Amino acid sequence: MTDLHFRPATDADIDAIILLVTRAYRGDASRAGWTTEADLLDGERIDADVLRADIGRPGSRVVLGLRDGALLACAHAADLGGRAYFGMFAVEPTCQGGGIGRATLAECERIARDEWRLPKMQMTVIDLRDELIAWYQRLGYRRTGVHHPFPYGDARFGIPKRDDLRFEVLEKML
Repeated sequence: MTDLHFRPATDADIDAIILLVTRAYRGDASRAGWTTEADLLDGERIDADVLRADIGRPGSRVVLGLRDGALLACAHAADLGGRAYFGMFAVEPTCQGGGIGRATLAECERIARDEWRLPKMQMTVIDLRDELIAWYQRLGYRRTGVHHPFPYGDARFGIPKRDDLRFEVLEKML
């Protein structure tokens, strides 16, 4: 991935990030890749106000992966004090499976380990996403067995198509 470069997002990137995240997870466009949540959720995947806060907050970085000026990936890394959080991970559906996601995750791990000096990275994943969880496990993440409820009724996180959604915490020592 030598032709992929990373930079922090700014407020000027918000619209492009929302489009990318939506394409990666919602609707028919997301079905071009393997990370779709279209069968689980409708509606928004990211809220502009939440994204703006993540971009501006100290100890928080929204990372953009670009090739030839085109936004192909994004992710959010945050210093939670003693551990890092990884989320809002999206790769352009037509480019999935080519190493862009792996490189983006590695960049966020580098930030957490080398810049913030944190010992581990955590994330939450809908526990029904077996294929996605298996991918993270191949990259060194482990299932913790810790679950959090899905925020039913908060449209900022999507409109559930099922009543059995919940998150599981995955973690990796850095």
